[in-house]
Formats: sequence, C-alpha cells, structure tokens
Amino acid sequence: MLTQLHITSAKPRAKSYTLSDGQGLSLVVQTTGTKIWRFRFRYGGAPRTLHVGTWPTVSLAEARDKCREARRAIAAGLDPVLEKKRARITAQFAAATTFRDVALEWLAKCEREGLAEVTLAKMRWLLDMAYPMIGSHPINGITPIEALSVLRKVEADGRYESARRMRSVLSRIFRYGIATARCDRDVAADLRGALTTPRATHHAAITDPEEVGILLKTMDGYPGRAVTRMAMRLSPHLFARPGELRQAEWSEIDVDKALWSIPASRMKMRRPHRVPLSRQVLAMLEELREMTGRHLYLFPCVGNLRRPMSENGVNQALRRLGYGQGEMTAHGFRATAATLLNEMGRWNPDAIERQLAHQEASSVRRAYARGEYWDERVVMMQHWSDYLDGLRENAKAPRAPRADTVKSRLRTSKAGRQRGRPAGRPGRTS
Repeated sequence: MLTQLHITSAKPRAKSYTLSDGQGLSLVVQTTGTKIWRFRFRYGGAPRTLHVGTWPTVSLAEARDKCREARRAIAAGLDPVLEKKRARITAQFAAATTFRDVALEWLAKCEREGLAEVTLAKMRWLLDMAYPMIGSHPINGITPIEALSVLRKVEADGRYESARRMRSVLSRIFRYGIATARCDRDVAADLRGALTTPRATHHAAITDPEEVGILLKTMDGYPGRAVTRMAMRLSPHLFARPGELRQAEWSEIDVDKALWSIPASRMKMRRPHRVPLSRQVLAMLEELREMTGRHLYLFPCVGNLRRPMSENGVNQALRRLGYGQGEMTAHGFRATAATLLNEMGRWNPDAIERQLAHQEASSVRRAYARGEYWDERVVMMQHWSDYLDGLRENAKAPRAPRADTVKSRLRTSKAGRQRGRPAGRPGRTS
C-alpha cells in the first residue's frame, strides 16, 4: 500500500510509471510530474479504467474512498465509468437551470433547426416580456401560478393572442427542460383553459369583382415609390403571403421557366413552394428588374438596399390610396384570389389550396393528397392574370382619394417646402 511519503518522493522519469496501492487503485506518475489516480476493475468480463483524479487535488484517503464507492457501484450492477459520464453531463445541464438559460438554449436549438428569423424574432419578443418575472427563477421551481401571472400581465394590455402564443412558447421551453433533465413537468400545459380565447379575426379583403377592378385601376395610379407600387401591383397576381413577396430574391426567379421558387425557410409551413408566373407578371418583373435587378431583393428597403422593404409597405400604400384597414390588406389579396377562383367553378379546390401553400388540415387526407396539380396551376395562374386585367379594364374609374389622404399629402408637400424641396415633390415615402 502507498503512503504519503511514497507519493511525495515519487519523481518523474523518462517514461511514465505506476505505483500500486492495491485493490485496483494505482498512481500513475507521468513524465511531466503529474500524478494521476486510476482504478482498474472488470465489468461484464471486460477490463475497465476509472480516472479518479490527480494528486494532490485528490488525496490518498479521498482516492481510496472513491474506489470503495466504485466497488459498491459494481456490486450493484453499475459501471462506474458510465456513471461518471452521466454525472458530468447532468452537472453541465444543472449549471444552466434558470428559465432564461434554458430558454436561450432552446432558441439556439430552434435556430440550428432552420426556423425562420421572423418566427425566432417573435418568440424572442414574447420571452422578453417573460424574463423580468421568471427569467432568473430555477426552471424546476416555477409554479403554474407564476407562469399564469406572466400571461395575465400580457392579457391586461388586451393582447389575448400574444398571451396565447406565449403560453405555447413557455410550454415548449418547459418540455425542452424535461428532455434535458432540468425540470419535471410542463407547468404551462396546465394553463390551457385559463386564458381568454381571442376572437378570430380575418384579414380584410375585397371579393366583389367590380370593386377588385376599381382597386386594380386605383393601384396603377399610386403616386408613391415605384418599387412599392410594383409590389402592390404584383400582389393580386401572385397572392403569396406578404412576407414571402417582400423578401423575394432575384435568384429565385427563373424567367425561362416562368417560375418563382420560394425556399422552405421562408414558407410558413416549412415546405418549398413554386409559383407559376403569368405573362403579365413576367412583364412587370422585367420592368422591376430595371429598378432593382442589381440588388439581392426584388423590393429592397429604401433606407438599406441590403434589406427587404418594410413588412407594412403594401399596407401603407393601400392606406394612402384610401383603402382602410378594415377594407383591404396586403394579406387580403390571398382571400380575394381564393374566393373568386373558387367561385369560377372551373378549378380543382385542391389546386387552389396548393397555390395558396395551404396544408391539408386532415392528417389522413394530407397523407394521400400529395399531388401538386402543377399543370392545372400553371393554366390557372395565367387565367387569373387575364381575369384581373379584364376587371381593371372594365372598371369605370379609379377610386377618388379620401379627404384625410388628401390632407396628408398636403402636409407632406408643405413639410417638403419647409425643408427646401420644391412643392409637390415629397420626401421618400412608401
């Protein structure tokens, strides 16, 4: 058996050597002078070695105690080497146990999985409201009433939909905490019936053909930025989601194939989507290319050409034309197309749904309805553009601007003159 004197007097040699203490414990003296405790044993008939620690951090008495613990584990049918690895992993996770730590770790995982940046931004925004109340709390100690207090604070501002989404995000973080051994239960799951159910609201849309024609004719005379006008004119023909359209890149447009290919990362359902381009759309894109073709985006931001236009750009343009928020929205072009295409009665409803990039609600039906109806969609999109042209041409006249819109333009013109601009030449607007 080793003694303290043996250990302190052991000097390094040209090669590492071992001093035995008995019962599997030994001290390895390395060429650098470092002295390492090792415990050799057999588990399941195979030789194993457990690193016990280094001397003098781990004393002789402590090394013997660790070996006794290891022998007890072996007698209980456990592998000390494996148990040590498990303890190390548990300690690593235990070091980050606050709700904020786990939430940031979960967000990083979502980012690695390719979640859209706009979705990540919304989740970070929701969590920023939760951190002041529970961010510093150990996640395993958070109670349902504490989680409910966070949600009630959001509800107090009338943001019922935000509270509902926050509960979902909290629940996903607690489930991640369970999976990574930081907490035992999802306390947010118990709060499903405690929140105010928000009333379903739909994006305002014009679905009367005559009014659609007037809208199209009115958009042609939009007095603002030319790129914004082009985004607004393309919206009814493509009826993509506003975020998909404003972030469109020139590299996604294949003029020869008359195709716009949207990557899965930008799609709501995380599936790549294809949009057939009609002759009218190709003509507008050719016009737009002269304005923004040298940039990444079809619709770059006026203040930063390396970023896409504002998410409210088309909506603001509609307001400037006199269409109120409860009358028409950028997202409403999708409802316009869906309504009128279905009313035509000549297109397969599934083809319309595929073009809208909707996912079949029924999982059983979704498993069988895998067709893309591509050929029909190509014909449908050309017919749709022709139909829109007909509505615009038959419209009696564009809508007259509302009084408040005229006043807004006058204020803009006056402000421009005060800054030294010629009258009638407003600054940069959407």
